[in-house]
Amino acid sequence: MFSKIAGTGSCFPKKILTNKDFENMVDTSDEWIVSRTGIKERRVVNGESTLDLAYEASLKALESAGLKSNQIDGIVCASITQDTIMPSLSCSLQAQLGIGGKSFAYDVIAACSGFIYAAANADSLIKTGIAKKILVVGAERLSVVTDYTDRSTCVLFGDGAGAVILEASNTPGFIGFDLVADGSISDLLTLESLGTKLFENKEKYDIKNNLIKMKGNELFKIATKAMMRTSKKVLEKNSLTLKDIDYIIPHQANIRIIEMLAKMLKFPLDNVIITIDRYGNTSAASIPSTIDVAIEEKRIKKGDKILITSFGGGITWGAACFVL
Repeated sequence: MFSKIAGTGSCFPKKILTNKDFENMVDTSDEWIVSRTGIKERRVVNGESTLDLAYEASLKALESAGLKSNQIDGIVCASITQDTIMPSLSCSLQAQLGIGGKSFAYDVIAACSGFIYAAANADSLIKTGIAKKILVVGAERLSVVTDYTDRSTCVLFGDGAGAVILEASNTPGFIGFDLVADGSISDLLTLESLGTKLFENKEKYDIKNNLIKMKGNELFKIATKAMMRTSKKVLEKNSLTLKDIDYIIPHQANIRIIEMLAKMLKFPLDNVIITIDRYGNTSAASIPSTIDVAIEEKRIKKGDKILITSFGGGITWGAACFVL
C-alpha cells in the first residue's frame, strides 16, 4: 500500500510586497535583496487569516482530486502561524469545509519542514489502514510575526498555503521519508511570541523583540549540509540514486541555499523547481504550494520522480521521495 498525491492546490494573497517597497521601509535595495536571496516579491495578507489561505488551497486540491470534502478521512495541517492554538488550524479548517465530526484533524509544528513531517504522518496513517484519503496542508501568515524594522529577516518572508490530497494506492506514490531534528541549536531560528511565555509575562512582555529572529550566516552552513545529507539518506534507504530523480523541489528559503544544495548533490539546477523569486519564504506552505505551481505551469507531470527536502526552525529538517 502506498499514499499517492491525488490532487494539489495553492493560495497566495493578492497583495504584493516588492523589493522596491522595502527600499522605503529599511536600509536595503532591490539589487541587494535579489543578489542575496533570489526574492523579487512576496505576497502578504491584507485582512486574510491563515485559515482563509488554507481553506482556498484545500478547495483547489479537492477539486483537482475530483473529491468532495466529506470524502476526506482526515486533515493534517502544518503551520507555525495558526490563527489560534485552540482550536487548531486543522479543526478550524475541518469546520470551514463543513465536515465537523466526520474526520480526524490535527496540527504539526515543524516550521519550514512542517509539510514533510505532516506528509509522513499522513503516509503512515494510510499505510496502516487508518485512513484512505487525507488532506495535508501547509499554511502560513508570516507577515504578522515579521519584524519589519529588521532588514536581515523582513525581506525573506511571505504568506501563502499549499495543499495536497494523499490517497491510498496500489502503485507507488510516496516512496520514503527521512525526518531529523536538533533542538540543541534551536536558538538559530526562533519565534517566541506565540508560546505561553507571552501569557506568563503578559504584563511586561515585549512582543516586538520576540518576533522571528534568525542567525542567517550560521543557518546557511548548517541548512545546506543538512538538506544534502537527508536527501542522500532518503534515497539510500529506498535503493535510489539522484539519477533516478527527475526534479528536486526544495524548501524555498534562499536562492543561495538552493544553488549550493544542487551543487553539493551534483544535480542540474535546471531540474530544481524554484518559486522563491515570486513568493519568498512561506515556511510550511513552501513545498506544497511549489508542487502545485509546478504542476499548473506544466514543469512537472504525472510519473515524474520527485525529491523534496527542507530545513527549518526547531531545528528540523527532512526529505521525501515520491512519484507524482
